Amino acid sequence: MNQHIAVVSYFSTGAYDTNTTDENLILSTILEELSISHQIVAWSDPAVDWSSFSCLLIKSTWDYFDYYEEFKVWIGEMRKLGIPVLNSLDTLEWNSSKRYLLEIEAKGFPVISGHILKKGLKVSSSDIFAKISSDVLVIKPLVSGGAKNTLKIDKKEWGNYESQVQALVDDEAYLVQPFVKEVQDVGEYSLIFFNGKFSHAVLKTPANHDFRVQHYFGGTIKHIQPSMKMLDSCQNLMDKFGADTLYARVDGVACDGQFYLMELEMIEPYLFLDISSGALSNYKKAIATRMA
Repeated sequence: MNQHIAVVSYFSTGAYDTNTTDENLILSTILEELSISHQIVAWSDPAVDWSSFSCLLIKSTWDYFDYYEEFKVWIGEMRKLGIPVLNSLDTLEWNSSKRYLLEIEAKGFPVISGHILKKGLKVSSSDIFAKISSDVLVIKPLVSGGAKNTLKIDKKEWGNYESQVQALVDDEAYLVQPFVKEVQDVGEYSLIFFNGKFSHAVLKTPANHDFRVQHYFGGTIKHIQPSMKMLDSCQNLMDKFGADTLYARVDGVACDGQFYLMELEMIEPYLFLDISSGALSNYKKAIATRMA
């Protein structure tokens, strides 16, 4: 079969791509320059004939956590077809739940991991307070993205949120993490890697009086050159957990000179391709290497 690649995206409702550059179109241009036949398709589109593609390149399945059970079924169907997938289906599954943060921490890496609230169980504030030393908590779904259903709660105000948190946990599992003031004061660093090698980095800063760094919540983004210490920390993470990935984004924060992982994005990260002058050429080289 001749190469015919599916650039796997989602049916956009504007929820997760407001004020963003369309990186699907950037990727399409790169593939055209490489003379690689391709088509942009939504993972959830029942009309797609997946068997017609020689490879799936996951780019922006940005609603997978809204339809997580359906997404897992789709992964299973792709596995049965045996079509090569970038990044791999095993990587997608592992990375789809924030439980992976606890696994990375258990291997000795500095991580803002947290405490899991299991679906349907009674939420115990005493357990949370015993395990999370911060005076301010961040609570988010265990399977989520885009700051969906994310709460910032002062421990002193817990009583005002307890019923709301319980209602959320009755529906799905959640992760409780310490609020990291450096995110609000300085921002969150994102280092992007292609084929396991560093490409470029940005600093995402939240809007005033907010803690969410996403650009669709008013956050600002600027290109930065990470310190060698930060780059080494992220490279170590990539060597251990993302060596075989076409793309990965290491999100984290610097606390007292130490880089702490907040997310290792290997499913559908926004790659900030229009921020760094070298990003496009690095991406193109990485894709060409994979397709050769």
